[in-house]
Amino acid sequence: MTPFEAFFGFTGTPFSRDIPVSQLLETESSRELQGRLNYVARTRAFGVFTGDAGTGKTTAIRKFSQALDANRYHVLYISDSALTPRNFYWETLHELGYEPRFYRGDAKRQFQKALAVLVDNEKKTPVVIVDEAHLLSREMLEEIRFLLNLRMDSYSALSLILVGQTELRETLKLQVNKAIAQRVDMRFHLPVLSKDETTAYIARHLAAVKAPGEIFTQAAMGVIHEYCEGIPRMVNKVAIACLMAATGQNQKLIDDRLVRVVVECEFEA
Repeated sequence: MTPFEAFFGFTGTPFSRDIPVSQLLETESSRELQGRLNYVARTRAFGVFTGDAGTGKTTAIRKFSQALDANRYHVLYISDSALTPRNFYWETLHELGYEPRFYRGDAKRQFQKALAVLVDNEKKTPVVIVDEAHLLSREMLEEIRFLLNLRMDSYSALSLILVGQTELRETLKLQVNKAIAQRVDMRFHLPVLSKDETTAYIARHLAAVKAPGEIFTQAAMGVIHEYCEGIPRMVNKVAIACLMAATGQNQKLIDDRLVRVVVECEFEA
């Protein structure tokens, strides 16, 4: 346990990835996102989900994946900033327990057969999640179009979910990507937190580690929201820095003055 956790009497580390997703704040937008993700999984559809950096997309995907019934769904999660079709098939086949064939064409056919085993024999829906999808190359986007046409009838073999930063929306608007954009069944853009949601977000993280009382004043949380612009990742960083600074000053209550000093010294220096 680090000094600030002991100083404030926390049972764990707030504003960290260690907190179970079940204990994280649910906003109206996050609930809608979960509903749309579940729809895509249930109907074997193609969904595109975007949001600015740090808004909690990957956390939302983690929550969604953990909540899926393992007897009905098999999640294949891919996160590769330089994803190529060959790497895609290798990673998914490894996750499915297969030794991928060397040549891309062979691996593609192997992947298709592996999906058929999941769907027809095991009665499970493959849910393929591609994170950092705003970085996908033109070649990989074309390969995704192939994935949506694995069977020639109206029956879809898998649920496909692309998750990426806001620029993914702009990429799909390009004329060259019109064919794949027309295939999207569900879209959702995760917004930043409102001021009230930022306050609730901070309170929820503190409650998760059994904070014994008030730690941040309302004014302090207002300054955090203003500086972080409602981006959860930045809220985490600033809140942790404030807790550390308060510990060093033997100060149990974090006010707006301390937040401004921390922001100026640590984030705007």
